[in-house]
Amino acid sequence: MKNTLFICSLLAAATAQAGSGPEFDAKHLSQDVKVLASDEFEGRGPNTAGETKTVAYLIEQFKAAGLQPAGDLLKGQKTQRSWTQDVPLGRFEIKGPVKLVVSDGNTRQELKQGDDMAVRAAMNGSRQVDFRNAPLVFVGYGVNAPERKWDDFKGFDLRGKLAVVLINDPDFETGVGDFGGKAMTYYGRWTYKYEEMARRGALGTIIVHETAPASYGWATVKNSNTNVMYDIVRKQPASAHAPMEAWIQRDLAVDLFKRGGQDFEALKKLAQTRAFKPVQLKGVNLSASYAVDAQTIVSKNVAGRVIGSTAPEQTVIYSAHWDHLGVGLPDAKGDKIYNGAVDNGTGIAALLELARAYGKAPAPQRSVVFLAVTAEEKGLLGSEYYAAYPLYPLAETAGVINMDALSPYGPARNFTISGSAKLDLLDQLIAKARQMDMAYAPDPKPEAGHFFRSDHFPFAKRGVPAISFGSGDDWIDGGLAAGRKAEEDYNTNNYHQPSDEWSANWPFTGMAHDLGLLYGLGRDLADSNAWPNWAHDAEFRATRDASSARRK
Repeated sequence: MKNTLFICSLLAAATAQAGSGPEFDAKHLSQDVKVLASDEFEGRGPNTAGETKTVAYLIEQFKAAGLQPAGDLLKGQKTQRSWTQDVPLGRFEIKGPVKLVVSDGNTRQELKQGDDMAVRAAMNGSRQVDFRNAPLVFVGYGVNAPERKWDDFKGFDLRGKLAVVLINDPDFETGVGDFGGKAMTYYGRWTYKYEEMARRGALGTIIVHETAPASYGWATVKNSNTNVMYDIVRKQPASAHAPMEAWIQRDLAVDLFKRGGQDFEALKKLAQTRAFKPVQLKGVNLSASYAVDAQTIVSKNVAGRVIGSTAPEQTVIYSAHWDHLGVGLPDAKGDKIYNGAVDNGTGIAALLELARAYGKAPAPQRSVVFLAVTAEEKGLLGSEYYAAYPLYPLAETAGVINMDALSPYGPARNFTISGSAKLDLLDQLIAKARQMDMAYAPDPKPEAGHFFRSDHFPFAKRGVPAISFGSGDDWIDGGLAAGRKAEEDYNTNNYHQPSDEWSANWPFTGMAHDLGLLYGLGRDLADSNAWPNWAHDAEFRATRDASSARRK
């Protein structure tokens, strides 16, 4: 009943605004993506000239939209703010060659960085990673989940050893089990694998890449892990990062298992059961040597605000990440600039166009913040920092609407969100979409773990109702066949590659249409006194409820 009343109150606000929503300009969207994804912006890497240009562009557009600065308080001021929030980050980069040698007692094989393995710069504080003949131990999916009575480690001591681990969850292959079936839990994410092995004192973690359970190909792994790494500044970085963090090609892993007297597929199948125990690859060792340049830098979140007319202390947030991969390894054509047009020039263009719409409209009751975050590509670090050190209290943040990698093509009959979370905010979005003859399509690939891969997640895990909007795949022009083909082509050929570039052939009419939906959702929430929540059985409900007194 309470949920029904919540929906009704928001629908009443929606009815009051029906037919009076703003128009969104596809040409503006195209121009913003064209500028941000140009070679001049150098792939928008944090702590580069590309960041400086990007931040300046965003501030310029926020000012032109009529927003107020919403970042850090100016020194000595209690109310006046800057346009940015400082985000201190550790910056880690491999300097010089990466020497990798695997041996099996009979032969020594030199491995190539980027082709055989993708080794990340160490983020544990080491300036030099140098070890000899470290044994390889297969730890299955590397999961320790007491609430599921699941333990892949069985007391095995990983100190001084390299843990070889599978990506995704134990029930990904079968689609049934204790980990959500095809839907990925956090145990399936590579971030969890690295964290868990570090907690257990492993010398390193080597994730076996397989395209289906990872949800992306080797090119994405290579490009995302062999360039500059970033992390939030930690007091004890070694507790979160082992000296070596890496991925390995599946075929190479299969060969190493065979050399160690093991059958990869047989052990993988065993790893899908509670009976699994760690298995050392007999006689197979890895040696590695590479230098790491470690620095502390300060990147920027950019924030603008429309101040609420009657409840300015309450906040609705629209967010998108401005960063991409910067300059990295060249592709087959020699292109080294990872322009990031779709990912996430589109999300930032949407954020700017929404800001323009709010800037022209009468002020809503609650304040609305437009947040462009840094270092998403490095592990959601900009949003993680904001959520840890919020500019505006999370307890009084009604909801977060995130936008990441939207479709630059024509309109669709449907939309989706990242993941399969249940919350009032989604119910309201679905109700709003019905008014526009749009249907909700659940995340078609929950096994890809998209819920944990966008900037709404740091807010969600702290209890704030948050969603990450996704463009639909049932195109008005071409239907599901055309929409799914375009998505597959992008993921295969352009995602996290230099070829993710702006195209003059993109109409952006679908984005312009969808922004009407997102504006309506945020505006309804901003003009309401309702507080959305998570479903009663959602893992984030208790955290949100703990701050309920702040919302009375």
